Amino acid sequence: MSEQNSPVQVDSLPRQAIQTNPSHTANPVLLTTQTDSRDKWSKKVDFLLSVIGFAVDLGNVWRFPYICYQNGGGAFLIPYTLMAIFGGVPLFYMELALGQFHRTGAISIWKRICPIFKGIGFAICIIALYVSFYYNTIIAWALYYFYSSFTGTLPWTSCDNPWNTPNCTNYFGKSNVTWTTFSKSPAEEFYMRKVLEIQKSSGLYDVGGIRWQLLLCLFLLFTIVYFSLWKGVKTSGKVVWVTATLPYIVLLILLVRGATLPGAWRGIVFYLRPDWEKLMSTAVWVDAAAQIFFSLGPGFGVLLALASYNHFNNNCYRDAIVTSVVNCLTSFLSGFVIFTVLGYMAEMRDVEVEDVAKDKGPSLLFITYPEAIANMVGSTFFAIIFFLMMITLGLDSTFGGLEAVITAVMDEYPHILAKQRELFVLGLITICFLGSLTTLTHGGAYVVKLLEEFGAGCSILAVVLLEAIAVSWFYGIQRFCDDVKAMLGFTPGTFWKVCWVAISPAFLAFIIVSSLLDQPLLMLFDYRYPEWSISVGYLIGASSFICIPFYMVYKLVWTPGSLKQVRDECHASQSCVGQILWEPVFGAAHFERLERGQVFNRPAGSGSFVEKFCSSPSDCVHVAIISRQMNWF
Repeated sequence: MSEQNSPVQVDSLPRQAIQTNPSHTANPVLLTTQTDSRDKWSKKVDFLLSVIGFAVDLGNVWRFPYICYQNGGGAFLIPYTLMAIFGGVPLFYMELALGQFHRTGAISIWKRICPIFKGIGFAICIIALYVSFYYNTIIAWALYYFYSSFTGTLPWTSCDNPWNTPNCTNYFGKSNVTWTTFSKSPAEEFYMRKVLEIQKSSGLYDVGGIRWQLLLCLFLLFTIVYFSLWKGVKTSGKVVWVTATLPYIVLLILLVRGATLPGAWRGIVFYLRPDWEKLMSTAVWVDAAAQIFFSLGPGFGVLLALASYNHFNNNCYRDAIVTSVVNCLTSFLSGFVIFTVLGYMAEMRDVEVEDVAKDKGPSLLFITYPEAIANMVGSTFFAIIFFLMMITLGLDSTFGGLEAVITAVMDEYPHILAKQRELFVLGLITICFLGSLTTLTHGGAYVVKLLEEFGAGCSILAVVLLEAIAVSWFYGIQRFCDDVKAMLGFTPGTFWKVCWVAISPAFLAFIIVSSLLDQPLLMLFDYRYPEWSISVGYLIGASSFICIPFYMVYKLVWTPGSLKQVRDECHASQSCVGQILWEPVFGAAHFERLERGQVFNRPAGSGSFVEKFCSSPSDCVHVAIISRQMNWF
């Protein structure tokens, strides 16, 4: 619709108002401006650091190096790069653009995209809660290590402690020490018998009592999280200046130190040595796809939430490219940090690097690396900065995950929560803290593993798949591209359109099917999970995803008329297409609907079109919308 058809001049709207285009008449799109009441990032750097802090987490340090050497070393970088280009980055870009354009959270955004898919928003919030139940416990372990590091001799250096067993074997600085299959390093026994006290639990049947030391650590962490989030992006945007930048300083220090250790070259060679035959294995490509997806983090609602506080004309395309590249390079850099130390340990044990590098996940961070640190010159200093890095990496991701829930719920129920953010955040933090209590028991590591496997596994993949389909196929790829053009001034190229419509959904479907077909036995510390616990895990995963079909059924049942009737009526009356300009006039709200050059006036108050988008008059000041509004689709 051209500018002259509008009774309100475009120049009278805020700077972020939409510049309409005559060429868009046949294919109108939803265009909204920033509202005065919504928070905005104080600086562009605050947003970038928040996104980088969320995307770069503990998984970049422990998962990527392990996945890389397991799947062909340097050869793995080929499928990893391809999966990033055709799958991860397009989805990352899509979420940033959606959040910035619609300026709302993961639940209410579906009112503007495709209402029948609104259950996706609720599923995202439930998944975020499950993640918070176990992820923050891992950070609490790091905080316990951080506190334990403030000593002249690190407690996991020797076998002379009360928690050690006869199997404890300390080979550093000693000769003629035989390492057997029963041998346990001091670092391993400190982690299992001192930090976790897992010997007091026989498994999920008997998880034992709560470790009060870990309880205090978790309470302190959630206190930090609360005071970082309670005022919104104004406070969290300042905190990330420390939590997002400190890990890079520490990584560089540890890289320099690791490169000077004897045997470091063995680790680097093992890390990057290409095994081209591995590229013929489907499992390698599945691992590459899963790694880039979980690393960049589309689908968790975080990118939607963070981008919703951007200025309307912010270049989210450039942001997506920059943050994706930084994330991938960080993973690659972390591999050098880890494997220089693994090469050093292999040199000290007089074994092959692959025998040392068998640990993965938290064990790599809480057993293998601390063991190497304990035997370095200046071990106390390196232990302190290493675990401080882990804490900051974890906190950034926690900030993002919980901000996604906060933004989604507050945008969905602004009439209740608009002025109660501090109380709502306190309630959410309390729920997360209480939900984490089972992970703080003596057998809490078993619960962490169960939640890690099923809380955000195939369920989040399925959520993102439906999100990509809803945006590309139901909302319409052309309409979405018009939204991007309204913000950035240029239309995404053919490459992005093809990725959004076909390649990225296929990429996600590939991961889901492969994950469901390949279900290895769930084990931790030689403990095999019982069958009933696997069933519980599937129920946990289904409990979030089930929100999507439930909401679809609810929408179909409670919306008057059949699907065909509603669609026919919509197309016949052409009431789906038009421009909405609505502003409160001295408290008496009205809106004007422009349709084929005619102006229709109707008082707000009885389910008017604009009220489907604006929850309160204050949220609708200076809104310019060109939209298709359907009851279901």
